[in-house]
Amino acid sequence: MKASLHTMSCRLHTVAGRCGACTGFAVLMALATLLSVPVNAAPVAVRFPEGMTHGFLFVRSLAGEILGQGEMTQVVKEGDLVESQLVFRFKDGSLHDEKVAFSQQRVFTILHYHLVQRGPSFPDQIDVSINRGTAEYKVRSKAGKDGKEEVLTGAFDLPKDVYNGMFVTLLLNLPKGASETVNFLAFTPRPEVIKLELLLMGEHAVQTGDLSRRALQYAFKPDIGMIRKFFGKVIGKLPANFHYDCWILADAVPSFVQYEGPLQLMGPIMRIELVSPRLLTKPEDKNVSSK
Repeated sequence: MKASLHTMSCRLHTVAGRCGACTGFAVLMALATLLSVPVNAAPVAVRFPEGMTHGFLFVRSLAGEILGQGEMTQVVKEGDLVESQLVFRFKDGSLHDEKVAFSQQRVFTILHYHLVQRGPSFPDQIDVSINRGTAEYKVRSKAGKDGKEEVLTGAFDLPKDVYNGMFVTLLLNLPKGASETVNFLAFTPRPEVIKLELLLMGEHAVQTGDLSRRALQYAFKPDIGMIRKFFGKVIGKLPANFHYDCWILADAVPSFVQYEGPLQLMGPIMRIELVSPRLLTKPEDKNVSSK
């Protein structure tokens, strides 16, 4: 069974929020083969339409070591079509490349999804895609670097409330203080619709420059019983309280703060956070040196 986990604008808050959205999928595809929550899911209403975005991220270990860097780009095409891509490049040569296209007419609706994960940072090497228009999916995967590659293709009708690659976007659009249950696809290797709870856990203090603000902590929470069903002995490697965390700035206009979790189910726990571009030479230094 192969699975993997799954958007920033010119303004800092927007940049922060959008980056996390794509990252959220990478995380949740890793959860994808395992989760089931006994409540109904539904399409999520658009409160903050997505726009042009370009942002940057660090991937760190929980000890703080930089493992890789990420770049997220997003553009709005004709009508309400949004195309988003999140790429992580790791120091060990690994690659996470995730693309999602979606519409945002009253509710968010995924139109196409494509995820590639390869390299030593990922236990499974995968290339998965699904298209709403053609109802076709393709899964290419192998266990580890030297495993035998498997390819599976077929037809699958995407439900309206499937949100691979958009979980942080959904958090940004929830009413403040609300929890939600959504659907996503697990590739087992055939696509399966799975429910996942986005559970509000509480508030925490965060700092922006010299200012103190508040952030909402959400947990992406699975059903351990479903993990046992799919993975059997692997359950011994997972904590009893199996969930991953994401923090969202609790402002009138929310934004992404940080995510902690894997990019693939049995991969290491990573911390994903924003990073800002900076000049290598300060403008005043350049002026002095030119005199």
